[in-house]
Formats: sequence, C-alpha cells, structure tokens
Amino acid sequence: MPMAAVGCTAGRGGVHLRSARPLLCTSSSAAAGARGSGKMEDYNTAMKRMMRNPYEYHHDLGMNYAVISDSLIVGSQPQKPDDIDHLKNEENVAYILCLQQDKDIEYWGIDFEAVVTRCKELGIQHMRRPAVDFDPDSLRKQLPKAVSALEWAISQGKGRVYIHCTAGLGRAPAVAISYMFWFENMDLNTAYDKLTSIRPCGPSKKAIRSATYDLAKSDPNKEAFETLPERAFEGISVSERKLIQDRVRSLHKA
Repeated sequence: MPMAAVGCTAGRGGVHLRSARPLLCTSSSAAAGARGSGKMEDYNTAMKRMMRNPYEYHHDLGMNYAVISDSLIVGSQPQKPDDIDHLKNEENVAYILCLQQDKDIEYWGIDFEAVVTRCKELGIQHMRRPAVDFDPDSLRKQLPKAVSALEWAISQGKGRVYIHCTAGLGRAPAVAISYMFWFENMDLNTAYDKLTSIRPCGPSKKAIRSATYDLAKSDPNKEAFETLPERAFEGISVSERKLIQDRVRSLHKA
C-alpha cells in the first residue's frame, strides 16, 4: 500500500511534516473525506476549545502514526481492516490498545466489528480502555488502567503495541507518556518532550500529574491534588516509582 508522510496541522496553517518513517498515513477514499469534512471541522473546533492546543485531525488522510520506540507506536484510529494488515505486516504490531468510547467510533462511521475481526484473523490482540475525549478528569481516572494494559503488552515481547484514540493527539500520547514516566525512569517533562518531538501533539500534563499523585499517595487524608503547586509530581522518588509500578501492574491482574 502506498504510504505518504503526514503531519499534524497547526491552527494557523503551518504543517509540521515528519519523515516518512516516524509518522505515516494510509490513504482513505476521497468520497469518505468529502462526507466527513463537516465532522472534521466540528471535531477540530472542539479539540482546540477543550484541549487548548493548535493541532487538527484529518480523517480524510487516513490512519497516521508515530513510531515512538521499538515497542511502542502512537497514532490515530484504524479506519478499515486494511489498516490492521499494514500495522501487522509493516510495523510488527501484536497488540492494539484502543482508548475510544463507542460514540467516538460511531461518530466517524468506522466498521469497528470488521477492524476487530481482522485483528483476530491476524493474531493481534485488541484491547480497550475507554476514556472520554477532551476530558482531563476522565483521563486522570483511566490512565492507570490504560498504562497497565500497555505495560503488560510490552512486557510480553511478542511485537509492538499500537495505542490509539481518535486523532492520536490527546488520550493515546498521554498514556504513552505516562508509561515512559512511570516505567522508563524518566521525569514527566523528559518523557513529554521525547514523545512530542516525534509526534507533535498536546496531551494534558495535568491529567498525568494528577494520576501520578493518585497512585503515589495512599494516605486517605491526603490533600487534594488541586491544592498542590503547579509543577507538583513532574518528578517522583524511587520509592514512589516502585509503588506506582506495583499498583499499575496489579490492575492488570485484577
């Protein structure tokens, strides 16, 4: 299948093009793009308002993604079974972690059953950990469960994990950054800068910091996260990291 370089389009019209290797896109039909133009405009308007970032999602260009590491890929939603073939054959994907709610998938008219069926046919394990789009409170709550699934899949060593939301600009990169922060011995800013240098996007740092706080502090009388300094929990101690890892891993076993 022909592949084209694609970037995340800034609201002011600037296009950030990445090399063909880290950020790729499979083509969708022009007819589908025409039908979805109004939906894309509405979606991007909501994303800019709720997430306060300049990035846009172009559904008509097809699935796009960034290879973050040997084990992890972050991208937009697969739109058709052919996308699953591409991920399997070209990127050695063995697991797909979907963060979308049912309504997200229905909004874009994706034949989700066909996508999941193709995953089964190719031996790709499809997992879901839904979080509400553009909602940092929902993301805060769901991050530990999503990272638990991601960490487990990576630990199996059977192939890459493809993690996606709708656009691959908010929920999915937040989960990937959280994994890098909690399990790869990075502070939050290092993990955030590493991912966003590969895939320009604007996931919520506050959601990640607050989820980190929830996992690291077990005192039932702890102060509310909202009362902490603005940059609290951008870093964690060795003991806090160990506690977070244990708690995240236990979620997969539960």
